[in-house]
Amino acid sequence: MTAINTDFYLGDCLEVLTDFDIDSFDLIMTSPPYADRRSKTYGGISPDEYVDWFMPRAKEFLRVLKPFGTFILNIKEQAVNGERHTYVLELILEMKKQGWLWTEEFVWHKKNCYPGKWPNRFRDAWERCLQFNKSKKFNMYQEAVMVPMGDWAEKRLKKLSETDQSRDTSKVGSGFGKNVSNWLDRKMAYPTNVLHLATETGNRKHSAVFPKALPEWFIKLFTKENDWVLDPYAGAGTTCQVAQKLLRNSVGIEILPQYYHTISNG
Repeated sequence: MTAINTDFYLGDCLEVLTDFDIDSFDLIMTSPPYADRRSKTYGGISPDEYVDWFMPRAKEFLRVLKPFGTFILNIKEQAVNGERHTYVLELILEMKKQGWLWTEEFVWHKKNCYPGKWPNRFRDAWERCLQFNKSKKFNMYQEAVMVPMGDWAEKRLKKLSETDQSRDTSKVGSGFGKNVSNWLDRKMAYPTNVLHLATETGNRKHSAVFPKALPEWFIKLFTKENDWVLDPYAGAGTTCQVAQKLLRNSVGIEILPQYYHTISNG
């Protein structure tokens, strides 16, 4: 059995990654500091300055990602002066100019989010997980994240006419499409791009920990055993912990000494 490597580095990923070769990683999965958040720990980058701060780092991610690899960016907007700031949208556009393909957008629904209300909005219960790639052809192992079919197909089929049962076969050859009868004998189905996962509530080693189920889902979808996973904003080390459990090699980079020492000694 091949030994699995889990390495942690202390420093700014912009500088640390210069020591890594081009095309080193199969998956980059990370959640960087959001604009103006965690100001007492990470300094807080203002929304107006966020894109300029992030783009040099995105350039390094592009360099070290393998040609058929994937970059998953967990990020969210914030409200400024009573309206949503556009820094995430601006970041997407700038990354496209840099050479990234914005391939997909997944939604992480925080199913245990507690209530809240502001004068003109309610509490966010979701975050973006943006998928970027270097090419239209990338490694993706869809069968690894399939879910039980349940009785959905049978109930739905009973309400359709014979015409509906036989029309609209998939144009891409998947065997699905709108012809629901194709689903009847299948025990497993492909999931949607909405992930219903509870937030992390038991980890007090870090102020912004995402649940292990989040990186686990993407690691299964975009890598296989012995592949390499990078988290350039390692935080509590969750991504690397999950990668090790799934027999993937991983590298975590953390700029704050208190978090780095916790995860590297953990």
